[in-house]
Amino acid sequence: MAQNKKTSESTVTRIKAADDAPATKPAKAKTAAVAKDEVKKPRKRPSAKGALRPVRATGGYFGGAWTELKQVRWPTRRATWSLTFAVIAYSAFFVILVLILDAIFKYLFELILGK
Repeated sequence: MAQNKKTSESTVTRIKAADDAPATKPAKAKTAAVAKDEVKKPRKRPSAKGALRPVRATGGYFGGAWTELKQVRWPTRRATWSLTFAVIAYSAFFVILVLILDAIFKYLFELILGK
């Protein structure tokens, strides 16, 4: 039968979609038994206490907002103007539609009530 492969190491080669050939250097596989010296514990940041906590929270908020703003793909000037005119055109259309419906209902109510 087949041999038990618990002791052998296997490697995994990751290939990106754009690559035609596999990577030249396969990554070394880590064994299940890792030495205690190799395990790194994540360093914890000291927590802000007292009056410094709101300042740190505010700084974190604006830092995150700035990061998000850098990822935004802003429209060109031409696209901005075309979208602005589209909003104005739709708004004008619905203003006219509401005015016409208002005039029609006003006429119908005056006709029904007999003023």
